[in-house]
Amino acid sequence: MAFTPLVTIDATGIHKPDSADVLAFFQAAFRGIYGQDVYLGNDCQDGQWVQLIATAFNDANAVAVAVYNAFSPATAQGVGLDRVVRINGLTRSGATRSSVDLRLIGQAGATITGGIAADGAGAQWILPTTVTFPLAGEITVTATAADLGAITATAGTITSIATPTFGWQSVTNLEAATAGLPVESDAALRQRQTLSTTLAARTLLEGVVGTVAALDGVAHLRAYENDLDQTDDNGLPGHSIAFVVDGGDAQMIAALIAARKGPGVSTFGTSKIPTGDRLGIAREIAFSRPVAVPVAYGVSLKALKGYNLEVQAKIAQALTDWTVGLGIGGGQDGSLLLTRAFGPALLPGDPAARTFEILSLSVGRDGQPLGQDDLPFRFDEAPTCGPDSILFTVTQ
Repeated sequence: MAFTPLVTIDATGIHKPDSADVLAFFQAAFRGIYGQDVYLGNDCQDGQWVQLIATAFNDANAVAVAVYNAFSPATAQGVGLDRVVRINGLTRSGATRSSVDLRLIGQAGATITGGIAADGAGAQWILPTTVTFPLAGEITVTATAADLGAITATAGTITSIATPTFGWQSVTNLEAATAGLPVESDAALRQRQTLSTTLAARTLLEGVVGTVAALDGVAHLRAYENDLDQTDDNGLPGHSIAFVVDGGDAQMIAALIAARKGPGVSTFGTSKIPTGDRLGIAREIAFSRPVAVPVAYGVSLKALKGYNLEVQAKIAQALTDWTVGLGIGGGQDGSLLLTRAFGPALLPGDPAARTFEILSLSVGRDGQPLGQDDLPFRFDEAPTCGPDSILFTVTQ
């Protein structure tokens, strides 16, 4: 009789026998007892009984694999992943509120307590508990939405003072709000765990990245460094670093960068936050918020047998997910490469891929005409897309 088909663990990891091998083992064992001529097809009681035992055995093997995988943050899931990442001092983030950087103007020395701003749609944005205007009479603070969820506000729409306060003269948001997030997914928590391991990094920049990424509310970030004497292609001055951070408190981000960046290294960005280091030296820390760039596609395809609107929706969602997944700066290449967009649009691994043939793809940004050229992005731009931005031309 063959060896019992149990999971095995060796230097390369855990190995689970196929369900067909498990079934074959129990069929052979049954025939060894009752004779080789015993019929064990799916349509007889003995065959169904043997399959039931094999299925239970296979399921037990699967549980063993799941237990093994639960010990690594790369493969653990759910509560198991929550427990593993505690080693790094991390916990899964719950649902968050939208946040936005507000530029407040008022009299120097005036203090706002429990301040609230409002946008044109009536949504309220809560300021930090107390805000004191510096001598310059201007300060940038991060406000959070009063309600949970993806509350949106485009640049320049938060202009109302909901709690009039002596000395507070005006408020505005120079950039769009960062939408609130749902409960952190396993994939996002794994990514944050990976970044957290760079806190004791080999370079100062890696250490700053790990620290800022672990800050509450930070959804995405990307860091750039120019160690040359001259300005680089991104516009970064010589010997400077630039952070593009989506979400998180602006004052906290600036404080962390100031505390961990290297001496003599300047910061570059559109948000300039006055802060001080541990020695009390005042300085201005700059970083950027990502600029959302809407992207649209034109998909020309030939419909084959089985093509329908459900398949079309899958194509649109696949292109949307891939485009948004390029992230800040348009990915490592700094451009949306149109030829690579064919990959997700062809629905690899999905049976629906056999129901159509893509004839051509076109793409455009910022409402510009669609074309066949790749789309370049600035270092602080992030492509956005939605299924309704995918325009289909279908021929039979």
